[in-house]
Amino acid sequence: MDDVLAKGKKMGSKGVVLAVDDDPLNLELIEELLDEVGYEVHLAKDGTEALAWLEKNPTLPDVVLLDRMMPGLDGIEVLKQMKQSAQLDRIPVIFQTAKSSEDAVREGLEAGAFYYITKPFNEDALLAVVATACEEHRAYSNLLNEVRKTVSGLKLMQQGVFELRTLEQMVDLTGLLSTLCPHPESVVVGLYELLINAVEHGNLGITYREKSQLNLEGRWHEEVERRLNLPQFAERKVRIEYGRDTQHCYFIIQDEGNGFDWEQYLEFSPERAFDTHGRGIAMSKLMSFSKLTYMGNGNTVRAEIALDHEA
Repeated sequence: MDDVLAKGKKMGSKGVVLAVDDDPLNLELIEELLDEVGYEVHLAKDGTEALAWLEKNPTLPDVVLLDRMMPGLDGIEVLKQMKQSAQLDRIPVIFQTAKSSEDAVREGLEAGAFYYITKPFNEDALLAVVATACEEHRAYSNLLNEVRKTVSGLKLMQQGVFELRTLEQMVDLTGLLSTLCPHPESVVVGLYELLINAVEHGNLGITYREKSQLNLEGRWHEEVERRLNLPQFAERKVRIEYGRDTQHCYFIIQDEGNGFDWEQYLEFSPERAFDTHGRGIAMSKLMSFSKLTYMGNGNTVRAEIALDHEA
């Protein structure tokens, strides 16, 4: 077992996971499973120990795997305290829970737990959801680093039009465009989700069910690259219009796909809580934008950020 007060990340690890559970056997199983596939695992036996470790190591974990039902501080209370901390509020939390009722799941979603795994857990499902959460957290962290490097003078831009096709272009442009807005560290999360949705689901036609299977098999990135090279998708682009007035800055994002039933994704859904994906649009609406509006068949979305929030 790794020392709970360890300070540095191991070289070459797939990600850093803090597992919190009052059941020693469950902790042992989680540690063995995650360590075997290359994760750096830290353990806490209750909520109090978890919060103490997080306060000492706020930048270390990529994800917290949190038992919902624990004596003392339960998972909901630990999550609420994390969300009240500017250093901890963006660490993704995966709830382990035996309570899968809609009310219980909704309570967790409202508290900020966007990933779920049932107990007793399926090993493949656990690995898939941990991989998804870690990859998303590292992607956001890398984008934030790029945001901080970008020249602040870009905020003087009043209008612009951009196009992208690939994942690499999406990452580069997300960091750049976020700096045009107040609170780029929040905007970058939502913009990343909207652009990746436009590429994968819009232009490349990857369905919800297909992505679930690709995440489970660890082949999502490979499939995106494969489809980018197919003749029917090779010329498709995502168009991003940026504008700014006295009240808002905004992005209008348009892909070349057939659209989708967007209304069901604007709010967090208990029915999808145990899936490895499907929360990006709701996260964008909640965390990043003052207004999010889909138009037409769903292949165009307008995201607004109020300028009066700017410090």
